[in-house]
Amino acid sequence: MRSAKSLLVALAALPLLLTGCSDLESAGDKGFVSAEGRVKQVAAKDRGDPVELEGEDLDGDPLSLADLRGKPAVVVVWGSWCTPCRAEAPDVVAAAKELEGTAEFVGINSRDPSTDQARAFARNFELPYPSFYSPDGEAMLAFTGTLPPQAIPSFAVLDDEGRVAAVIPGKLPSKTTLVELTQDVAAESADGPADG
Repeated sequence: MRSAKSLLVALAALPLLLTGCSDLESAGDKGFVSAEGRVKQVAAKDRGDPVELEGEDLDGDPLSLADLRGKPAVVVVWGSWCTPCRAEAPDVVAAAKELEGTAEFVGINSRDPSTDQARAFARNFELPYPSFYSPDGEAMLAFTGTLPPQAIPSFAVLDDEGRVAAVIPGKLPSKTTLVELTQDVAAESADGPADG
């Protein structure tokens, strides 16, 4: 009886231990733990084709990833209903402002039933970038094999050709993680592609 009780206590503590691992903050180390795993960087020689995604933004205007090519782009997957998205929005906005001129930012608003909630979120957090509106989450299919379709929030850093260079599936570990990851991809354009 006592061992069964000990087992139940240990099992009850397990989610707390796992949650603790997913909330690591850092100031510059690579390979942080996020909600679903580590930041994944893709060597230039291993990158696939450019990601093709066209649709409409939250105001119904046309939006295309192809228009962002020529410099790195950060794709931010979010939903107004998503608690971690709200918590990390100030860091994402700060990263976008810090990387202005170095990289483009674009969002994918996923699974909001109407643009009203999405526009309110964008307005409240003063998002400085447009977002694809994807109420059914279909826009995530453009990232098949790189980002899980249910990973909200999540991030993809595209190189200047529009290819996936890095992903963060899940919650953003820190603003610094996103900034440094994007700067690494931007440095490839100046130095030539890295095979790392």
